[in-house]
Amino acid sequence: MQWNSLVTQLFGPYHGMRADGDFLRGEVMFEGEPLTVIGTTNHAPIGVRLALAQARAVLDTVAQHPGRPILLLIDTQGQQLRRRDELLGINRAMAHLGASIDLARRRGHRVIGLVYDQALSGGFITSGLIADACYALPDAEIRVMRIPAMARVTKLPEEKLAALSKSNPVFAPGVQNYVAMGGVRALWRGDLQACLRDALAHTPTEDRRARDGAERGGRRLAAAVVQRVLDAA
Repeated sequence: MQWNSLVTQLFGPYHGMRADGDFLRGEVMFEGEPLTVIGTTNHAPIGVRLALAQARAVLDTVAQHPGRPILLLIDTQGQQLRRRDELLGINRAMAHLGASIDLARRRGHRVIGLVYDQALSGGFITSGLIADACYALPDAEIRVMRIPAMARVTKLPEEKLAALSKSNPVFAPGVQNYVAMGGVRALWRGDLQACLRDALAHTPTEDRRARDGAERGGRRLAAAVVQRVLDAA
């Protein structure tokens, strides 16, 4: 889905959102409540400039509008694979983006992520997966690593990983698998305004991803391991 069509469905034709290249930003009214909307489009690669622009928008909201909810619109092919960005410290810029979102959550901002097109790799990890809750449209594409790349990293045969992906969501791309693992809280279908209204009204007060993954059978051990670590601390 195109970003303009999405925000029109969410906020009406006079939404006030704007695109600056691949960067989306706007302050909208949703049912009488102000909302900061930040995101990316065009399958944006997240480089230093784009990571810092998003972080700046989050920090501006924290500083100027305490407690205002933040909606992250996600469409990214992952981190920018370019020598210039590596030399400028893309790892630190993306970490700064993630830390800014975490700060907003700690300061009482409800942060909702929505994957409306594509979410890959570090561009997704440092945005939607750090939000209080992340949602997705049914046709969205989500993955962290393709099976051939996974095979190169793990040194396991592609055939073995392909077989594992049929029974274990951890090894498989796809939005339904991320719902099963708890990374995506739910899919938004039908009335998108109603979906956003429900997400804002029921924003989790604690990270439920591991628990959701256990309840849905996608990550059977993560929640138990986390609890054992907390109990031992």
